[in-house]
Amino acid sequence: MKSLNQLLLDFDYEQNFKDDDFYVGKSNFYAFELINNWPKWEKNFLNISGEKFSGKTHLTNIFLKKFNGIRIESNLFTDENLKTIKPYQNIVLENLNLDVNEKLIYSLFNIIDQDNKFLIITSSEPISEIDFKLADLKSRTKNCIIAKIENPDDELMFALILKNLSDRQITLDKKLIDFIIKRVERSYGKIFEFIYKIDKISLKKKKSIDFKIINEALENK
Repeated sequence: MKSLNQLLLDFDYEQNFKDDDFYVGKSNFYAFELINNWPKWEKNFLNISGEKFSGKTHLTNIFLKKFNGIRIESNLFTDENLKTIKPYQNIVLENLNLDVNEKLIYSLFNIIDQDNKFLIITSSEPISEIDFKLADLKSRTKNCIIAKIENPDDELMFALILKNLSDRQITLDKKLIDFIIKRVERSYGKIFEFIYKIDKISLKKKKSIDFKIINEALENK
């Protein structure tokens, strides 16, 4: 099997994969830059938002690997976590949404401030747009640096398709990938779903992926 970087070389495509194959493009550059420039942030609170499969957790993995810290799932955040975070300077709170204990999250914000710690929050939408009921928490979210991961451009789509293909040990001609890019919705999740779909059709038909299989997947959205 060819590695992702080998595929990129075969296509005479500029390599921009960094930190465990995280591809940096225009849509995620700001978030990637902030992660790597810690602790030189204007504020101690960073919110990375984006749709599913956009690389939020990948970015926090890069951060924790470089700078250490603790990761907690927001829906599982408890009083006990307010104690367990004490030894850590960096805290990652994953997948913040309305289904959380708002008073506990507010207490977390206060601890970050009081102890001069750093908090990275991931969410599907910018934290400033989450309609929290607790007014104090809503006010505190305005103190976050907002790094929104936008929809992928053509270059990032190309790289994401290559990565998904490589994970499945599939190689495709560049013309087939270009064909997919022009027809698949510009979404991280949709790219993942489409590669899964063409792989499934290919295995069922016991045929290599070609234009016919791609068109069949497009027709069966």
